[in-house]
Amino acid sequence: MQGKGLITIVAIVLGLICINELLPTWYTSKIENEAKAVAGDDDAKYLKEIARLSKDTLNLGFTKLNYPEAKQKEMKLGLDLKGGINVLLEINQRDLVSDLTNYSTNPIVIEALDKTDLVQRHSSKPYIEDFFTEFEKLNQEKGANLKLASPEVFGTQKLSAEIKFNTPDDKVKSIIRNKIDASVGTAFEVIRTRIDKMGAVQPNVQRVPGTGRIAVEMPGIKDKDKVKKMLSTSAKLQFWEVQQIQEIYPYLDQLSKIVPLKADSIGVPKNTNLVNLLQLDKRTPSAIGNIKLSDTATINKIFNSPIAVKLRPANLKFTKFMWGYKPQAESPDNLEFYAIRGNINGKAPVDGAVDKANINYDNLGRIVVDMQMDTEGARSWATLTEKNVGKPLAVTLDNIVYTAPNVNQKITGGRSQISGNFTQEEAKDLTDVLGAGKLPASAKVVQSDVVGPSLGQESINAGLMSFGIAFLIIVVYIIFYYGGAGVYAIIAMIFNLFYLFGIMDSINATLTLPGIAGIVLTMAIAVDTNVIIYERTKEELFAGKSIKQAYTDGFKHALNAIIDGHLTSLLTALVLFIFGTGPIKGFAVTTGIGLIMTFFTSVLLSRVMIFHRLNKGKSLSVWTPVTKNWFRNLWIDFIGKRKYAYIFSAVLTTACIISMVTLGFKTGVDFKGGRSYVVRFDKNIESSKAHESLAKLFVINGEQQAVDVKTFGNEDQLKITTDYKINDESIAADQDIEQKLYQGLSQYLPAGTTLSDFKDAHKGEVGIVSSTKVGPTVADDIKTGGTLAVLASLLGIFIYILFRFDKWQFSLGAVAALAHDAIIILGFFSFFKNILPFNMEVNQDFIAAILTVLGYSINDTVIVFDRIREYLKEKKSLTLAGLFDDSISSTLGRTFNTSFTVILVILAIFFFGGDNLKGFMFALFLGIFFGTYSSIFVASAIAYDFLKKGKEEAPHEKTTTDK
Repeated sequence: MQGKGLITIVAIVLGLICINELLPTWYTSKIENEAKAVAGDDDAKYLKEIARLSKDTLNLGFTKLNYPEAKQKEMKLGLDLKGGINVLLEINQRDLVSDLTNYSTNPIVIEALDKTDLVQRHSSKPYIEDFFTEFEKLNQEKGANLKLASPEVFGTQKLSAEIKFNTPDDKVKSIIRNKIDASVGTAFEVIRTRIDKMGAVQPNVQRVPGTGRIAVEMPGIKDKDKVKKMLSTSAKLQFWEVQQIQEIYPYLDQLSKIVPLKADSIGVPKNTNLVNLLQLDKRTPSAIGNIKLSDTATINKIFNSPIAVKLRPANLKFTKFMWGYKPQAESPDNLEFYAIRGNINGKAPVDGAVDKANINYDNLGRIVVDMQMDTEGARSWATLTEKNVGKPLAVTLDNIVYTAPNVNQKITGGRSQISGNFTQEEAKDLTDVLGAGKLPASAKVVQSDVVGPSLGQESINAGLMSFGIAFLIIVVYIIFYYGGAGVYAIIAMIFNLFYLFGIMDSINATLTLPGIAGIVLTMAIAVDTNVIIYERTKEELFAGKSIKQAYTDGFKHALNAIIDGHLTSLLTALVLFIFGTGPIKGFAVTTGIGLIMTFFTSVLLSRVMIFHRLNKGKSLSVWTPVTKNWFRNLWIDFIGKRKYAYIFSAVLTTACIISMVTLGFKTGVDFKGGRSYVVRFDKNIESSKAHESLAKLFVINGEQQAVDVKTFGNEDQLKITTDYKINDESIAADQDIEQKLYQGLSQYLPAGTTLSDFKDAHKGEVGIVSSTKVGPTVADDIKTGGTLAVLASLLGIFIYILFRFDKWQFSLGAVAALAHDAIIILGFFSFFKNILPFNMEVNQDFIAAILTVLGYSINDTVIVFDRIREYLKEKKSLTLAGLFDDSISSTLGRTFNTSFTVILVILAIFFFGGDNLKGFMFALFLGIFFGTYSSIFVASAIAYDFLKKGKEEAPHEKTTTDK
């Protein structure tokens, strides 16, 4: 065999590289297991033991290992395996545009921004592109002829070096796009600096190309509220004038009389007394109220209502109402409410970054944060304090008032101080945020996934169990069917898995639960590759060739089919990687690497090993006595029976389409937006009773919001999904929903369970073990991306088949079969969405399953088409129908073995791989089953009907068994 030396060298070098890459993972696991053995469940003792063991170094001669360095290099585990938080931050694009216009008050600019905000809810375009479109529309409608280079738009003093009065609109657009991109880049660096200060291990921070979004993954992090706050805080420190009670009271008095009359439209009880809620007698001089924490939601509804806004007098037209940072020590159950003097452009009088921030103590021993402003901020601060001597000024961070002291004198030098009744940890968090620099605009969490550590460990256990069972199934079956040759297939598969893990570690790929599913399915691909080779080898042996020649020709004749199958599957993986997000990308990466390594190990390395044995004069069986003649003399008139298959497929696909149209789908939050929580209890819970308790709490303006409560996996777990406050992506909204979940489910929780315990379930205890949040804009993007992924995959496969087989009829048959499979899977998920006892949501994982099915289905179809192409050259005397029947019948052994093995693997993952994968695996099961059927009765049948071009043919007889 030519090139065996090179293949052997590549295998050895690749093996050494993988060993070197995987050693840190082995070493950290060894140290952590030793520490766990000593400490048990005592976290403090565990950390001390880790610190002690970290001082040791393992010298292996060629490399030295110590725990801190090895920990940084170990294989990354995704949230679903390790627990932690994954958030998608979106930088406020309106803020960026407004800043570039110097907060323009031009009505066309403001209206264009408002319309862009609405369009963005269902747009996949960048914000600035939609703004340009809306601005141009309004310009034309109003006949304003306003140029983008106008001083009222982007021709501001801030951009005067780049934009002149005569700069063309196209040039301005290009400049603004670059400015926006640079601002998002700045935000990315600030976010990364903040994460470094939090001490996260193996964080992953990435910009999402073409958007103003930043993806952050922090495995192992437990305090999700702190993370979200640290990441989304803009650190834009602002100083405002405060409007005091004497200026506000006439408005409050008038509003208090209106509230009872308009209570229904405002969404508050009719007996609401605004003056009593404000508790004016308990407020500080700079605040306009001191509100009970339980009444803050009511105050928000009142002051944000259209009625209250319309009622404002001229002196309050631009007023901003803000809450204090936290309750004061003397009134721990109350929160102060402030009226901040705003202006038409919404810009603060002092809005500057902080050069330095540090923790200090005031003359009463209270913790404060000292700040040194930048040059511009220092000048503005001096002017503002001089103007407001004897009056209060509010120091705000992200529209929260940290302090509002009276100004005693003009303050020069840019020094200021924040006092907010801080704890040491709160003060440190604030100085970390300020020290990392400010974001160029505010940020919000538009998508998040939180997985508790106990659920992560359970996922690892489930993944390892499904992996082990699938591996055992494959080993037993492949050796049972192929005998000695099967042993070499298993050896090649073990090398394949070893290389796969090593390469993933070397490129810092993250291993997720769908990634483990991809690894298990990679084993099935490896089996399929060996099946193709061994089935061809068997055919050559039955034709009377020697064992060595049979293997030579078997590898040779199988190569085209293997290449076609691998390339179409790689195409699917590529589409998944391009259009997928999060775990789906992980699945695509794992599958892609697995496919490449499968070709190397099962085709090249396996051949070296087999011929090394054969060249020594030793035999190598490719069957066992039991399986030798399986499928050998089987011949079926598939083409003659195709009309029955057409009827069956037509009835089934029609029923599926009707179900999709009439019943619809149960869409996950990543397709429709909303929040989803998996809650664990210490006893079995009836979902209907839990739903009844929760439904009455999720109400907005008297209208009940959707709350879906289902048993998830075990009877002691519920999956709760709601669209309550779907358009409110704030951390406050997240906390409000968690509070309502706790309130509604508290009767089912053990006595003494606090809200904090409930929100952060550790070590298998009760509470929220995972949560997902997806904003409506992100949901639209995911849905669009999923649709494009499926269409791109179908188009790519059509073009590839046309290129490889040089006949459009084959492409048509292949794509028709894939559409057939996709419709059936969609139909099943539509009809059985509320019947089957596991998750039947159409979500990102479902799209991944559909695309995986397309890859496997086309793989099977390609094998049949490859044999048809071969027989078109070799058996020209056969009728076209006879040729098709011969081709399909001769590949039945491969079709059965591959499909049977893959289905066994899928069932292993379905039953042992964890609740999150059941829907995914069920879709794969349907796809493999119907994909095998469609390869024969849809793809081949349609290709035959369009190839014969209406010509009548003589009856055909079997010929395959005459070989």
